Amino acid sequence: MGIQIREFTAWARSRKILVTVLTTMTLAIGILIGTVISGRVGVGASHPAAGATDATPLAIPDPVKLSNAFTAIAKKLEPAVVNISTTQVIERRGQGRATPRGRGEQSPDADPQQQQQQQPFQDFFDRFFDFPDQGPTAEKSLGSGMIVDKKGYILTNNHVVDQATKIQVTLYGEQTPYTAKLVGIDEETDLAVLKIDAGRELPVAVLGNSDAVEVGDWSLAIGNPFGFLQGSVTAGIISAKDRDKVGQQFQRFLQTDAAINPGNSGGPLVDMAGEVIGINTAIITGSQGNEGVGFALPSNTAIGVYNQIIANGKVTRGSIGVQFTDAHSTNPIVLRELGAPYGIVLQRVEPGSPAEKAGLQSGDVVTSVNGKPIHTGNDLVNPIASATIGSTVHVTYVRDKKEHEANLTVADRTKLFPDRAGVAGAPGETGPTPAEFGLRLEDLGTDRAHRAGFDNIKGALVTAVDPASFAEDIGFTRGDVITEVNHTEISSVSDYRKIAAGLKVGENVLFKVRRRTSNDQMDTVYLAGVVPPPDK
Repeated sequence: MGIQIREFTAWARSRKILVTVLTTMTLAIGILIGTVISGRVGVGASHPAAGATDATPLAIPDPVKLSNAFTAIAKKLEPAVVNISTTQVIERRGQGRATPRGRGEQSPDADPQQQQQQQPFQDFFDRFFDFPDQGPTAEKSLGSGMIVDKKGYILTNNHVVDQATKIQVTLYGEQTPYTAKLVGIDEETDLAVLKIDAGRELPVAVLGNSDAVEVGDWSLAIGNPFGFLQGSVTAGIISAKDRDKVGQQFQRFLQTDAAINPGNSGGPLVDMAGEVIGINTAIITGSQGNEGVGFALPSNTAIGVYNQIIANGKVTRGSIGVQFTDAHSTNPIVLRELGAPYGIVLQRVEPGSPAEKAGLQSGDVVTSVNGKPIHTGNDLVNPIASATIGSTVHVTYVRDKKEHEANLTVADRTKLFPDRAGVAGAPGETGPTPAEFGLRLEDLGTDRAHRAGFDNIKGALVTAVDPASFAEDIGFTRGDVITEVNHTEISSVSDYRKIAAGLKVGENVLFKVRRRTSNDQMDTVYLAGVVPPPDK
């Protein structure tokens, strides 16, 4: 190998000019090839001129409606679903913690910024007027409901309006609320009926037959979750029927996985025919929100309760005066030993009740009511509870393995079991009289007014504003000074009362008020409203 290299070297030296020429040509060819390749790569990486590609432009397709059924139902039902806002009076002792008198669906905290703005003047007022006990205040709560009569009758849950001092209803798409009257309630089914006067016919939700509902059917829940998400619609299916052990004795629910959240209570659960099959009532959750387990009271139950309330203002249920426990009264071994194929074993018969008068005793097994067999406690209770007071029911029962029959007169359940009687009907009248409107007033000539620096102002000093009153609604606050009512000057509480007493229900009223601000200035504020009825 070494010999070959030495021979090549000798040859190259003898032909130096030829080798130089060959090397130069080789380099020139290499540079030319590199230039061509580089140029082609550069052209491929550069941006093409406009219109130079053959790509097809993308287009926005026409909208595709996957389900017109849901849309049609929502448009039909939403106008009949209302927002319900209630006010409960709570006791407030000094600066201590408030104690609620009522309960509600949702109790949002007050606006912190508003509290901060009002606090300086409240401190001023307490310091000069010596009112450490500020008295009762108001707590707000929210829920839903549905209009079931074009005259303004609304069906909702009792727990939405329970112990409410004032109930206000806001219609779909509107901002101004209507003050509602409580027609009646039924604690046993957690239902309530309200009435508003809108001055026109209102859209209604049609109640359907909940007995026709099957597990797996589609359902829509409509309501106002959290009070401000008006007209929200959620979809799901009927997960189960006849759910008990969730509420009280007469509450057997439809279960759905359609989202039900706080504020939805009292809203409708709707089937694909657009008819209401349930009233959204409760959820089971560990997070205070929807977890896919919601419950609605069947519409058939609601119809019966509603019809009694609008007719009588309350709900009455029949009874024959017997007591039992499902767990012990349907034991198959016990029934077999007593000679009954099925039925309910009575644990107690109330003295003087229709059952005792007809000869029934504890230990008897009731096997049928009006010819229908009894397999559960509800099979025994429901037909009697729904029977008219004073009507007759036919009962078959087994004693000592022998069958007997009896006719019993249905009595009022609340009279047989007065300890179980809940509050029925509308509450008594509440609220301020028209002459006061919920204002507590004091003359400005008092020593406290002098110390507060009100010497040069004439009028009536507001020392307190009743919660949920007309005065609170239009914006009065403690420490306001009323100087005019409907452009008439006010110099004392007596002047105010004379003018206010002459105001008529439905008449507009205008108050001129002097109000101290947080920086110790006096503003002029006008407050106005429509004179409410005596019970508002």
